[in-house]
Amino acid sequence: MDPITLIVTALAAGAALGVTDVASSAVKDAHAGLKALVKKRFGGRPDAELVLTKHEKAAETWRAPLRAELAEAGADRDPDLVAAAQALMNLVDEAGARAGKYTVDVRGARGVQVGDHNRQDNVFYAPPGG
Repeated sequence: MDPITLIVTALAAGAALGVTDVASSAVKDAHAGLKALVKKRFGGRPDAELVLTKHEKAAETWRAPLRAELAEAGADRDPDLVAAAQALMNLVDEAGARAGKYTVDVRGARGVQVGDHNRQDNVFYAPPGG
């Protein structure tokens, strides 16, 4: 999974579980730590922090704006941030993490979608002379 998608997915999962009584203190702490790292990465940019707050309440609506803010902030190149997102996903979906669900390498791939329940129709043409 690409780093930005991993961070956004972890934030959404942590926020969703954080409002339930089922979430362990480890999940709540990991989510709070991830949010703190994201805020630090945003460097006090109020618009970016607002998107983060809005995403916590309506993840699907604010997914794309949060992805854009994270990309602009260079979150995909922050090893601590990526590690924190991975750690949270390990807590939230241990079976999926063990199966490699959150470790996807798409280098050199064509027509890739990351996530569950997607639909994609591809038409690949052979290169000229190939």
